[in-house]
Order: sequence, then structure tokens, then C-alpha cells
Amino acid sequence: MLLYILQATVDNLKQAIHKKSSSKFYPLRQRLTLPLQPGQEKATVLESSKRLKDYSDKNASKDEFLVIFKDLGPQVWYRTLFFWEYFGPLVIYPIFFYIPSLYRSLLSLPPRTATHPVQKLALCFWTLHYTKRILETFFVHNFSHASSPVRILFKNCLYYWPFAAIISYSINHPSYVPVGKKQMYVGFAFGLVNEASNLYCHLILKGLRFKDGKGGYQIPSNFLFDFITCANYTTEIYAWLGFNVATQTIPGYAFMLWGAYTMSKWALGKHRRLEKLFDGKQGRQKYPNRWVMLPPFL
Repeated sequence: MLLYILQATVDNLKQAIHKKSSSKFYPLRQRLTLPLQPGQEKATVLESSKRLKDYSDKNASKDEFLVIFKDLGPQVWYRTLFFWEYFGPLVIYPIFFYIPSLYRSLLSLPPRTATHPVQKLALCFWTLHYTKRILETFFVHNFSHASSPVRILFKNCLYYWPFAAIISYSINHPSYVPVGKKQMYVGFAFGLVNEASNLYCHLILKGLRFKDGKGGYQIPSNFLFDFITCANYTTEIYAWLGFNVATQTIPGYAFMLWGAYTMSKWALGKHRRLEKLFDGKQGRQKYPNRWVMLPPFL
């Protein structure tokens, strides 16, 4: 009987748990692992596409095969998560540019008598950025994990959506005073260069993983990755720096600084992980000395 069961895939087991739990524990919210073996620090996670027999030599006696079940809670696909957190700003920002009447009467604001070039360019930059992010989500990024807790979706939307409204309101306010033309063009040019660099960084990272998100950890190289571990975060922050130099609003800088703080935590974690994995021991190459994220002039 055990030999027959071991012919099933991990996904078959997840489907059986789903059915047994009256549809509560759908496969996406399940995490199945093998019991820890002596000297093992991290549990082996069962991959849905593999057969149970692929793991049987590690954890099977003659009469039993032990698997540890963990409920991950309500889950959402990563592509769904990223789509909604980026789609919100893409829709919200233009409202304050194209339909000022929606909020002008509510806030008793005077009509906007003129539209400055910086306001038009800011709309173009903003739209380009979030359109790029959505396209990258579906055509560039390969995710190492299929899903994320639903609460992360709400948390991220609470960051992106209100900031989109506040920044657009500030830039498109009737009393908005634009910066000089030179500063505006330099800021947007710097931002666009970093948008293109950020896309290139993402394409480099895409090459380090297979389509299913697997491939293990590798040392990113070429372009800015030869100098900075998380060059994708650096170019993301610099792109928003260019936007803020051109538009000059307090909410815009607050958005950038909070994003930089969050990305710095992610970058430090990735840097430490790579240093630990590629430590020069047991014949492995040593991780080269690089800036974690930002060069020292920022």
C-alpha cells in the first residue's frame, strides 16, 4: 500500500488534503516538509511537481512515510499581488491630472488656471514606471515562491495607493510651483536613465533563474552588479530621486525614502545570504566585496 501511495505526486497529496479539509486548505496555502534529520537545520520542502517516492529514501520506513503539514493561511499569487499594487497607482495618479473637478469642489480649491510642462512630464514618467512594472511582473520576473500571504497584498496596496493619490494631488494642485526648466529636464533625464538601467538589471536577474523560479542562488554579475549586490534596488531609488528632483514635493520624497528604507533591509538580507553561501569554503568561490546597494555618495 505504501509503495502505491509513493507513486503519487506531492500535488496529488495536496489535492487529497484539500478534499479532506472540506476545501479549506487549498494547495496554495499548504506547506509540506519532511521531518528534520539529525544535524539538519532547515526542513526539506516538498515540491508539488515531484513524486513522493523522490523523498522516500530520506524519510520512509517499511510501513510509513511521514510528512509535516503547515497551513500558510490565505494566499495570493505573486503576479496577482504585484499587479494590484502597481495597477492602483497607474489608475489613481491620472485622476488628479485629468479630472480635478472630482476633488476641487470637495476641498474648496480654486480652478487650475494653467498646466505646467512638469505636470505633464510627471504624468508620463509615472505612467511609464508603473506600466513597466506590470509588464515586468508578467514577462520578466521569475518568482522563487508561487504565492504570498493575502495580508501582504493589503499592506503593499496601503503603501502604493495612498502615496499615488497624495503625490498626484501635490503635483497637480492649483498652487503648485514648478522648479526651473533645467532642473526639471535633468531630473527626468536622470530618472529615465535609471528606469532603463533598472529594466536591464531585472533582465540580468531573470537569467539566473529558470521559468519555475528554481535555479538556486547565484552571484549576479555584469553591468552594475559587478559593483553593487542589489543594483536593481539602487536604480529603483535613483529613478525616484530623478522624479523628485524634477517635481520637488514633500510626499514624493517621503515615498522615495520609505521605499529606500524597505529595500535597504531586503538588500542587507540578500547580501548576507550570498556572503554565507559563497564563503570560499569547501571549494566554492568567495563572494566578492561589493556595495550592498548604494554607493557612498547617496
